[in-house]
Amino acid sequence: MDVFELLPRLYLLRFPVGQAYVWRDGDALTVIDAGPPGSGASIAEVADPLGRVRRIVLTHFHEDHVGGAAELAAATGAEVLAHRLDAPVVRGEVPGPPPVFEDWERPLHAQALRHLPQGEYARPPQVTELSDGDVLDFGGGADVVHIPGHTHGSIALRLPGHGVLFTGDAVAASPVDGSVMLGVFNLDRAQALDSFRRLATLEADLACFGHGDPVIGQASTALRRSADTY
Repeated sequence: MDVFELLPRLYLLRFPVGQAYVWRDGDALTVIDAGPPGSGASIAEVADPLGRVRRIVLTHFHEDHVGGAAELAAATGAEVLAHRLDAPVVRGEVPGPPPVFEDWERPLHAQALRHLPQGEYARPPQVTELSDGDVLDFGGGADVVHIPGHTHGSIALRLPGHGVLFTGDAVAASPVDGSVMLGVFNLDRAQALDSFRRLATLEADLACFGHGDPVIGQASTALRRSADTY
């Protein structure tokens, strides 16, 4: 896992597949996504010098984002939160529906699977359920934005007081040239495009994706330009 400081209170944690973020309010930490299975201890080690992890907000149920949640919550006592439509999958009560692949996405998905642990992993037994419009107590107030399409319960988080937007996998940075693009491996591409366009209407200076480098500076302009191409 590689760690990058994006802002004095914001850190990017990069895994072989996917990434997570740590937001710091004094000594109270919020982790956005929790990496693939086996990542909890590494995240806790990074977080320990910064403060105490109070909450883990999951943008959607895919294993490269929730795999470390149970381990991290057990180590820190943090609350785990996810949208109400994805929460049953996060808890392991029901299986998650598979993506509807575009043909060109299939080799990308196969490549990603080679870097992810296989088999079952621990699930957090308690997950606080979120809905569109909820406001979480970090970053001066974090708006929960329901953006279905990648999964039914995908969410973004917006910190309007800081100009920061966490998009989960609804938006990504291209591994080829870093350009902003629609996220891949969606359940419903048309719905995902609608969600991308909704995110592009939000003002943000810094956009943090589930995959790829963040956009630092005039992020909303970059999102709008990309959304207009679809």
